[in-house]
Amino acid sequence: MFGDSAARGADVESLWRRDQGTRCEAKSCQTGEISTVEAAVQSHSSRDAGMQTDQSEATIQNLDLQKEAPVDYAGLLSFLQGVEDVIIKELNKNWRSHAFDDFEVNWVDQNETVSCLHSLSYPEAQDQKLQVTSISWNATGSVVACSYGRLDDGDWSTEKSYVCTWNLDRRGLNPKRPDLVVDVPSSVMCLAFHPSQPSLIVGGLYSGEVLIWDTSRIEDPLIWRTGMTDDTHTDPVYQRTRGETAVGVTSLSFSCFDPSVFIIGVEGGYSLKCSTAVETAAVPRTGSSVPLKAPAQFAFSPHGGPVYCVSCSPFHRNLFLSGGTDGHVHLHSMLQAQPLISLQLSKKYLFSVRWSPVRPLVFAAATGEGEVQLFDFGKSSQKPAVSIKQASAQTPVYCIEFNFKQPQLLAAGDASGMLKIWQLSSDFIQQGPREMNHLEQLANEVAD
Repeated sequence: MFGDSAARGADVESLWRRDQGTRCEAKSCQTGEISTVEAAVQSHSSRDAGMQTDQSEATIQNLDLQKEAPVDYAGLLSFLQGVEDVIIKELNKNWRSHAFDDFEVNWVDQNETVSCLHSLSYPEAQDQKLQVTSISWNATGSVVACSYGRLDDGDWSTEKSYVCTWNLDRRGLNPKRPDLVVDVPSSVMCLAFHPSQPSLIVGGLYSGEVLIWDTSRIEDPLIWRTGMTDDTHTDPVYQRTRGETAVGVTSLSFSCFDPSVFIIGVEGGYSLKCSTAVETAAVPRTGSSVPLKAPAQFAFSPHGGPVYCVSCSPFHRNLFLSGGTDGHVHLHSMLQAQPLISLQLSKKYLFSVRWSPVRPLVFAAATGEGEVQLFDFGKSSQKPAVSIKQASAQTPVYCIEFNFKQPQLLAAGDASGMLKIWQLSSDFIQQGPREMNHLEQLANEVAD
């Protein structure tokens, strides 16, 4: 009935595709060509116009500045002759006046206050409760050194101490980290920089030794020491003889005018004028091979206790200051025994007094009440011009030193181990025109 067979294929062409193909058109989406025109914006012509007005001959004639105005010389002469006597009288009066004697034109900014620039310390020394015993500025005025020791109690002979230096001009100064720390086997009682070699320091120890350090040698600054012999000191204070009596010297100051003259303060309360040129022999010390002399020449009226400080004036050959445990400062002339002026500055001890290096009438004093007092005899001979609170009332100020190169700086060390650098006001560093005359008048006074 039904069977498989292969039939021929049939092909039917699409009329839709053929019709669509015949209706296709090519179209373009680009707009027609746009017409453009170039035009220059630069102007084609320019014109210069002058702003200066033209001078006319009439104007020049009316504004002739060179033409001199008429002067009535006869009238001027008559006027000057009429006031001549009055003007001469007033000029003579002004010439005798002292109204402007202390006036000086100063174009530098004035500093009217005393301020603390630096508070320096060595923490290890403070931990041992050591005190600042002495201060010194080097020859350039940029480095300050202080010695640590003990002035009140404790085992002075075996206690380790220090010498510390700070360069105030160094960038990044650390107030609690000295530039140099020298370990010393005994308390350092005093020290001083060399006057011309800024790296050399000499120190006196409680043991009696004298040591010299060179601060340029960081690893081993010690360059010389006296050692302990029969010819060296065996006590912390110097011993000198007055006649046949030994006296304990507590302080010393050389004259700025005669290098052979010096003043010493002694434990008995006296100040003595001495000379290195004397020929009087002292009582020889047992075992000593060095011949000693007795330099004392004149004794001044005593304090009520040991004299801890003396200072010779850098401006007058006969004047010096002394201070002691009675709290008084005496202004002395080397020509008379009695003091010219006696001032009670403290109810406790006075440990240091120093003349200003630039003001003849100014001095500073360190008190046992924690103050640094600045006196100006030009303003008052009875009370301080300024009292600086360095420390508490229970913390004495032991030492002070003016800076000779930078006179606006004053260093002060106290019992807490603190070294403070004070910047002084302009009043304490600028000398007045009649200040030397005032100082001469003080020196010529006769004590009662």
